[in-house]
Amino acid sequence: MSELIRPAVAADAERIVDIWAAGWRDGHLADAPPELLAHRTREAFVPRVAAALDRTRVAEIDGAIAGFTMLHGDEVDQVYVDAAFRGSGVASRLLRDAAEQVRADGHAVPWLAVAVGNARARRFYEREGWTDAGGFSYDAEIGEGGSLPFPCRRMELREGA
Repeated sequence: MSELIRPAVAADAERIVDIWAAGWRDGHLADAPPELLAHRTREAFVPRVAAALDRTRVAEIDGAIAGFTMLHGDEVDQVYVDAAFRGSGVASRLLRDAAEQVRADGHAVPWLAVAVGNARARRFYEREGWTDAGGFSYDAEIGEGGSLPFPCRRMELREGA
């Protein structure tokens, strides 16, 4: 099995959209407000992927895109792994790579937001050494520049972790 984590290219965009759309629903269907769910169609992820492609990294396993991260300054903005690759360790490797990229860009403390209701993701981040730095309201994008407040926890990876 060959695995590579690399910068995303335009040819990866459709696969990233598929992973993100399915993964977002898996992680948020139970706790997202209906107003936000209405805006999280597969089509809604297409422009978001296009806008973030230059700050996206993908995990490629045997030629298939297994997951991705998106970075935004010191924030690991998105972390998603295709359901078929969950439990394979690829999420851990993607998260570690993202933290290394954030630090290489000069930020001492990588952080990410995890939805309050996404206990599975929070447990994963904690196992990976990330600590809960408190709650805050994240502005979740909805069409045409709008947003909705979404309760989240700020997870940080401190030096040495």
